[in-house]
Amino acid sequence: MSWQLRLLNRHLRWFEKPALARHDKDRLRRSFAFKSRLYFHAPLSTSFERASLGGVPVQWARARGVRPAPVILYFHGGAYVFGTSTTHRAMLAKLSALTGLPACLPDYRLAPEHAFPAQIDDALACYRALRATHEVIIGGDSAGGGLALALLHEILAQGLAPPMGVFAFSPLTDVTYTGASVAENAARDCVLSATRIGEMLEMFLRGQDPRDPRASPLFGRFTGAPPVWMTVGDTEILRDDTLRMQAALVAQGVQSVLSVKPDHPHVWPIFHNVLPEAGQTLRDLAGWIRSL
Repeated sequence: MSWQLRLLNRHLRWFEKPALARHDKDRLRRSFAFKSRLYFHAPLSTSFERASLGGVPVQWARARGVRPAPVILYFHGGAYVFGTSTTHRAMLAKLSALTGLPACLPDYRLAPEHAFPAQIDDALACYRALRATHEVIIGGDSAGGGLALALLHEILAQGLAPPMGVFAFSPLTDVTYTGASVAENAARDCVLSATRIGEMLEMFLRGQDPRDPRASPLFGRFTGAPPVWMTVGDTEILRDDTLRMQAALVAQGVQSVLSVKPDHPHVWPIFHNVLPEAGQTLRDLAGWIRSL
């Protein structure tokens, strides 16, 4: 473990976890937007462009010299309540530089203003529009990682042309929150607070079935799916979301790669500017993407 990771874990535990546990959604949105501008920086050669895809606003991140396809379609995290394409674009710009591929980040609709299934509807609209002209690799983190896997389920269920592959950082795959790690890692997780699960769930689902695979891809069908790559920290409350998702994918014959990292915080690759482990994870992912 690097000294940067030890220091980051302490900072997150002392400052970010308490903030996530007590701030309302509007303050969380403002805070995350401000901190992302302050801490997360893209390679200097990156270009950003706003556009629309399938009626959904998106932001493109392109490193210098990227080829036009395939495209990384990436869904940001934030419990379906906060986060934007801008909060995550620096990480995707870095991944664009490592892979030589453009990245497209949708600004899908957020709860509670737009409850489920608005998020999967937007994801599917973006995918349909993009897949009509490009090969696609789908990715996401946290809730966005769950959305990426839920989108894969929908693509297979509807018989659409599949993506080349899907990847997820610390995905939220079960909004019934029945994984043992939710309780086991409640104190160990240095970012997420288990005390707000009920509140976030109500904002997102508004009474809809939490076992719907479009909300909880853990309960989806994935036979015939393309390769999947996932990573999670062993002290996260969402650890078992990833472990059980991996088991479900393998049981259904999907070629899936899982990496469990010791004492890594939730969605650590977003700290690629300061964290050696984050840079290494992005390089590992880029290698997997190239192998597709």
